[in-house]
Amino acid sequence: MKIVKPGLQTTVQDAGRYGYQRYGVIVSGAMDQLAYRIGNLLVGNSNNEAAIEMTMKGPEIEFQEDTVITMTGGDFSPKINGEPVKMWRPIYVKAGTVLKFGACAAGCRSYLAVAGGIDVPVIMNSRSTYIRAEIGGFEGRALDAGDCLKIGERSEKANHIFQQLSDPDLTYVESDWFSAAEWSTEVEKHDILRVIPGREWDSFTKESQAKLTSTEFELTPQSDRMGFRFKGEQLELSDQVEMISEAVTFGTIQVPSEGNLIALLADRQTTGGYPKIAQIASVNFSKVAQLKPGEKVRFKLITHREAETLYLEQKRHLQQLEQGISLKLREGGHNQ
Repeated sequence: MKIVKPGLQTTVQDAGRYGYQRYGVIVSGAMDQLAYRIGNLLVGNSNNEAAIEMTMKGPEIEFQEDTVITMTGGDFSPKINGEPVKMWRPIYVKAGTVLKFGACAAGCRSYLAVAGGIDVPVIMNSRSTYIRAEIGGFEGRALDAGDCLKIGERSEKANHIFQQLSDPDLTYVESDWFSAAEWSTEVEKHDILRVIPGREWDSFTKESQAKLTSTEFELTPQSDRMGFRFKGEQLELSDQVEMISEAVTFGTIQVPSEGNLIALLADRQTTGGYPKIAQIASVNFSKVAQLKPGEKVRFKLITHREAETLYLEQKRHLQQLEQGISLKLREGGHNQ
């Protein structure tokens, strides 16, 4: 597949680069892991196959061989050969087909999964791109016009989907089965992000604790894959605390001395030394990843047990989706 136009920031990402944080190597990986994982499921890939992550503005791509693709995450108004196509479903595309993305209708990040995955070198057990260190992905950088990406070997399941959908007389074929609408990651205005108390929650003033859960916070343009910066009510510690750098994870919310929130994300550092007021519940990671600068959110405090229950429910839904896809493949035929 050839990149005709690169879009705003288009990179190759997978589930992440785990096992090397103790050496200072960040995890990276897809920002919206839910959309990324569902995309791989829909084209018959394993959970960790590399896909393309697009931010705000998508690329233009020419496929140089017959394959099966899907788009998940934010809605970037995809078109194949000028015709609008639907997201969240497998689509057979013939060699020579051109996929273009238009206006960002919803969300901030969209994912293109290809049957077989994007075949780039594995660096420290991952194909994810970390641009700052110039490692992983395609030459350690964002994709550019003229780049040609190799597609990996299809799995047995991916081959089954390919055979069901392929039609030599058509340039593309959309499947009539798709993931449920509940998987949409669109973030509406004033949406609520659920959080659990952070390690230094009790070190903040009662007033600051109340502000976190009762006021709005706006995402600023000074945000990237490393962390989202929010502006709103300034939060304060009840007393200054001596801190040493500690491990942080996706969704950790830190409060620097100026009192504004920073939510750490995929390209986060391995440790952080600012007070941690809260931790975003994993069930809401996709909502965070799909936020655009200028959008506002509220935070809702929940217990660790509630966060765990929500996580397990989301995991069950993914398992049901995987079982449903397997059932569709056993039925055979994209028009059944």
